[in-house]
Amino acid sequence: MNKNIVIDTNVIVSAMYSPSGNPAKILTQFFDDEIIIYYSDAILEEYKDVLSRPALKLNAEKKNNFFQILKHTGVVITPSPSTFPMDDESDRVFYDTAKSGEAILIIGNKRHYPDESFIMSPSEYLEFISPKEPLRPVGWSKE
Repeated sequence: MNKNIVIDTNVIVSAMYSPSGNPAKILTQFFDDEIIIYYSDAILEEYKDVLSRPALKLNAEKKNNFFQILKHTGVVITPSPSTFPMDDESDRVFYDTAKSGEAILIIGNKRHYPDESFIMSPSEYLEFISPKEPLRPVGWSKE
């Protein structure tokens, strides 16, 4: 199973705000070395820019921890650029990095991206890596 991901900045911000949400569960997997974040130089610059915005009031320790672990365990990719039209060109670097690294792209807003199987929301990714067993109706045996 593919445990290599590219993660959109808004998912990281969400993880830092809500420690019990799905984005935080994904970041915890990264901190626990269960998954690897792929990124490009442009993605790293966006992470630094957005996470340092004073208006977000993000916990400095969480930010520093994220960047320290990313530096030591993340994988830098030089993406091959795609050429198809995108609604928001600033999203292209995430798409191209995931495509080039054969990684799963985890994003908060799928409507900005093409409909491709490697693009997932945080909840879709968590279901993908750990599908739940279907519930059996009461009274059915396991046999």
